[in-house]
Amino acid sequence: MYAVLKIAVRALRRNLLRSFLTMLGIIVGIASVIVGVSMGTGAKAEVDKRIASMGNNLLMIMSGNMSRGGVRGGFGAAPNLSPSDYDAIRREISGVTGVSPEVRTRAQITAGNQNSSSDISGVSAAYADIRSWEFRSGGNFSDADVRNAAKVCLLGTTAAKTLFGEDVDPVGQIIRIKNAPFTVLGWLKPKGANSFGSDQDDVVLVPYTSVMKRLSGDTMFRSFSLQVEGPEVLADVQNDITVLLRQRHKIGDGKDDDFMIRTQQEMSEFLNANNRIMTILIGFFAGISLVVGGIGIMNIMLVSVTERTREIGIRLAVGARGRDVLRQFLTEAVLLSVMGGILGIAVGFWLAPLLTKFFEFPTLISNSSVILAFSVSAVIGVVFGFFPALKAANLDPIDALRYE
Repeated sequence: MYAVLKIAVRALRRNLLRSFLTMLGIIVGIASVIVGVSMGTGAKAEVDKRIASMGNNLLMIMSGNMSRGGVRGGFGAAPNLSPSDYDAIRREISGVTGVSPEVRTRAQITAGNQNSSSDISGVSAAYADIRSWEFRSGGNFSDADVRNAAKVCLLGTTAAKTLFGEDVDPVGQIIRIKNAPFTVLGWLKPKGANSFGSDQDDVVLVPYTSVMKRLSGDTMFRSFSLQVEGPEVLADVQNDITVLLRQRHKIGDGKDDDFMIRTQQEMSEFLNANNRIMTILIGFFAGISLVVGGIGIMNIMLVSVTERTREIGIRLAVGARGRDVLRQFLTEAVLLSVMGGILGIAVGFWLAPLLTKFFEFPTLISNSSVILAFSVSAVIGVVFGFFPALKAANLDPIDALRYE
């Protein structure tokens, strides 16, 4: 086998430029596979990271539905989650460790000579724990603050920076929301963007009663956030809440829900759907490139058989068997393909980080993509090299010696 490999290397070295150009299609195809898979894997990892940053074992109940009566409404289109729904979930649904309503409004916020128009989220005291939000300083507001509609709030990193400057602790400071003074009780640790690309740190959290009574005048909630005991009870809790809310909202059999319930896993699958489509498309075009590269290998090997016809005739005349010639040319084809695959992997490892650096697109090269790329390159060598090798093995020695 070593002698066959040595002869194959010598044959390829006779024309290095031609060998490299033959490998180029494989290099481009394999690099495309590496980069494409790394883009899909990186995007999925980023989505999963952002979903995980929302909290653990999270379940979201959102007012409105994607389609009711032929009209696509969507999340929050018709707020219809009531305070009594909130109380019923807390009282009747088992397996829930925390639940918080959410009501939002947009208002002008001022602090000293700084002002900002920001979204205000009205939540319960359990919200920070449900969303696994830690504090840089200060602490959470209490259930008593919620009952009393206290004028207190929590600030995210971005909101605090806008109002008070870089790395200034806002705890104990007074901000004015619609000219009403609110005391900052807690400064939240940064989380970055959420799964939909919004900045989670540009947030002002206020007791939901304060928002409803003092700021917005709303009587219904936009959504509920729930944390359950573990992933094994998510399905049961989701089903129990569906039954409860359908009963409370008097939704008859065969009628659409007027709410949506989503788990973290469902949100992750929904957001990753586009990533899968992108990965498939990139893989498809990379596959076309690999096929073109394989055809190039077949073409060059056929040319090589023609150029070396007399050499093949001499080998057959001195005792070489057809399978020996077949193995020789098949080895050359596989060597071309594998070398192209190795170079393609190297190019892929070089290109993927550049995408992250210059275009801020998350990439993550997995071992499986490298193994897949290398295996594909070897298979291409065998598949597209077999016909030229078979043609060489079937040459008639006399005709081959007469070939000019």
